[in-house]
Amino acid sequence: MKKSIRNKSTSAHPLSRFVTREALALHLGLKSENIYKISCWLYVIHVVAKGKSRFVSYADMPPITGVKPPIKSDFAKWKKRIKARKQKYVPKFWAQFYVKKIEDANSLKSLGDWENLVKQCRTLMSIECTQKIDQAVSQKKSRLEKVS
Repeated sequence: MKKSIRNKSTSAHPLSRFVTREALALHLGLKSENIYKISCWLYVIHVVAKGKSRFVSYADMPPITGVKPPIKSDFAKWKKRIKARKQKYVPKFWAQFYVKKIEDANSLKSLGDWENLVKQCRTLMSIECTQKIDQAVSQKKSRLEKVS
């Protein structure tokens, strides 16, 4: 079956720019290759995967590099989602997602982009999550500096 990300609405959700197959897979506890279709609807993301069909909130998706950076209204949406879930922080999969992206960085510039993005989002994450990310950044930075 063809794997795709489609936008079904005429007016895209402001957080739709952060929707990635990898983030959805982590969030739903799936393997990325088991996701068949991702449809970005006006208010939710519809994910069809092997044996599952789920709706996901845009506010559960972590910001990424390579698109317009997060703005004040994006942070308001994430904070509103955190409050609605009766939690203090964003889901823990954000840390897993960022650690993976940091480990996959192939240059100091790319690593710096991810590091700056995470710094912007620190207030949304638990101390445990930020510590994991900081550790991944320092390890990757030392490996990349040895190569340079």
